[in-house]
Amino acid sequence: MVSPHTHLFWIASRAAGTTALVLSAAAVGYGLVMSGRLVKGSGPDRRATHEVLALSTMVAIALHGLLLIGDKYLHPSVLNVLVPFTLSYKELWTSLGIISGWAMTILGLSYYVRGRIGQRRWKLIHRFTLLAWLGGLVHSLGEGTDAGTAWFLALVILTALPVAVMLAMRVLGLRPAAAT
Repeated sequence: MVSPHTHLFWIASRAAGTTALVLSAAAVGYGLVMSGRLVKGSGPDRRATHEVLALSTMVAIALHGLLLIGDKYLHPSVLNVLVPFTLSYKELWTSLGIISGWAMTILGLSYYVRGRIGQRRWKLIHRFTLLAWLGGLVHSLGEGTDAGTAWFLALVILTALPVAVMLAMRVLGLRPAAAT
């Protein structure tokens, strides 16, 4: 049996990556719920919840990458975890994860400059968050150590399916029936 302390950074990075995957699905899903006006309550409360989910996702993504720097097997540099196509290990999947992580972060932080870039433009670019989330999902399934395990696949289905359904509803213009 492998001692956990020799793989602590790798294990912690896996945990942070899985956390990022769950939080990103929650943030994207909640954003779709908000944009479809499926949640009752005041706007500031909804935005605050979405903001917390998005910021938590960004922290988990950062931890996922930065914890790998301590991994004794991969030995990635700071450059390798920040810049796509600089780490030779599963280069395509790794690079997709890095690109998606940066995209999620930049698109999430764009909320704070929406006044400068304009609400309409911000809404347009913010929609690309779905692509960034999808890229992270594909990264997880293509490279993740746990990708083939039943628990991980169940987690992906449980978190991605609601987002896919809400996205389909939005694209098709479907709204739930009003409560009577």
